[in-house]
Amino acid sequence: MNQYIRKFNASVEGIELPEQFTFPFYYEPHPLVLLAAEQLQEDLSTRSFNHNFGLNPEQKGMAIGKMFGVLVVKDQEGELGFLAAFSGQLANETHHNGFVPPVFDILEDAGYFKEGEKVLSALTNEIEALENSAEFAKAKAFLAQQKQQAEADVQRLKSEIKTTKAKRKQIRKEAEPHNTPEEQAALNEQLSQESIKEQFNLKDCKTYWDYKLKEAEANLEVFTSKLEQLKEERASRSVNLQRRIFGDYTFLNANGETRSLLSIFEEREEVKPPAGSGDCSAPRLLQFAFKNNLMPIAMGEFWWGESPRSEVRTHKYFYPACRSKCEPILGHMLQGLNVEDNPMMKSPKDVATIPVVYEDEYLVVVNKPAEFLSVPGKEVYDSVYTRMEARYPSATGPLLVHRLDMSTSGLLLVAKTKSVHKILQSQFLKRTITKRYEALLDGTLEADSGEINLPLRVDLDNRPRQLVCYEHGKPGRTKWKKVKEIDGKTLVNFYPITGRTHQLRVHAAHASGLNTPIVGDDLYGTRGERLYLHAAYLKFEHPITHEEVEVSVPSGF
Repeated sequence: MNQYIRKFNASVEGIELPEQFTFPFYYEPHPLVLLAAEQLQEDLSTRSFNHNFGLNPEQKGMAIGKMFGVLVVKDQEGELGFLAAFSGQLANETHHNGFVPPVFDILEDAGYFKEGEKVLSALTNEIEALENSAEFAKAKAFLAQQKQQAEADVQRLKSEIKTTKAKRKQIRKEAEPHNTPEEQAALNEQLSQESIKEQFNLKDCKTYWDYKLKEAEANLEVFTSKLEQLKEERASRSVNLQRRIFGDYTFLNANGETRSLLSIFEEREEVKPPAGSGDCSAPRLLQFAFKNNLMPIAMGEFWWGESPRSEVRTHKYFYPACRSKCEPILGHMLQGLNVEDNPMMKSPKDVATIPVVYEDEYLVVVNKPAEFLSVPGKEVYDSVYTRMEARYPSATGPLLVHRLDMSTSGLLLVAKTKSVHKILQSQFLKRTITKRYEALLDGTLEADSGEINLPLRVDLDNRPRQLVCYEHGKPGRTKWKKVKEIDGKTLVNFYPITGRTHQLRVHAAHASGLNTPIVGDDLYGTRGERLYLHAAYLKFEHPITHEEVEVSVPSGF
């Protein structure tokens, strides 16, 4: 165990221990966590893992950053130290000196996962071999050829029947003036018999080709049924292997209680745990601590290396634990620990009133405080909407015409009637409303202005974070202009053309955007006293008077 507990190189005297354990989904790293992370980062800078983190331009191979975690612990003698872990695999390995082991090692050579993987791989190879075989291709081609020939043959007969039918009609027409009734009747009978014969020929042709096509389909079915059988076997074996793994991933908590990954997610009525569940650094750290009677004191996770193209991850920045995979697991593991309250479940205490900056009998413009909800959330009811609902009890309709992120301050447009709401929202949809945001960026910019085009979608594994996604993302466009530089930071004006969730925050922080996060951005930058983003200006057409209305409240940044 001593090989995993790292002693602090720097003195920790005078650093008070936290009264509560870290709330892992929204936290400010404790000074002990910062010391531990700095020491681990020094270690990472000197060690070679045969892995390209993207920090050395001369290193070959795909650059892949990695999340690392530190857990400050106290042993049974009361000595402080810390544990280190990485998420997933590092250089295709789950074990590295100085890092706690995985909760369950699926890569163990003698383990059933390796054996199961071999069987699945063999089935995949057999499927691919059959799909790519000359016999399978020949059977498919023969069926396609038979279908084509059958269609051509039937179409030829139908065309001939159509032609001869027209000829018979012409013969009847030309003969009728010259024939006696008996002769005409005999001619009609003759022509009718010819028509019947042609229909029988067409029926015989269709019957023949039905037989030939069924014969070709049966020949192909030999291959397709075998493929279906192999794929069903692979799917069944994969599900069974997955369920066995999920059952063997077991997690302790501070009360000494053990639960499997499967039972944790089944309790949430989810079909199955997301891929990689249980392999993040936070569960690994806590599992090792509980197994070895170590007392968890504080925890933090930071990114090391180059950011993925779709995400905003900054080298050495701390990030919260992921929601989709870690929230259910840590919900169990943290039971028995005195954990900090979730700050996201609290409404700011200093919001006594919502300032009104414009009002008439039809609409209101308010100045929303930072860290205050626009509409009620799952846990917090207090919001601009509920305040407006109480202030204008006779108002009709949805009230809020648009929304701002909880962390963003600034101007919000409120309609007092349903009809006014509809007109104003139409202006937003048609993009005739002018909006200007003021933001303080955590760095300097070379350019003075520009436009950012980055499509966005929600990160399904880590809501409410957004990803840049050119395949499934919705268009996101932002114009921007530099205002001034202040002590190494930059004040900019943002003019959003579209209105995607977290659009300005991602466009500022992403490497393909301004590559400079907004000061205080706890999701895409570094957490601070607040997010320095403010909706400072609105210009719209009054829905009743049709006059141009301009409202502005500077941020004061």
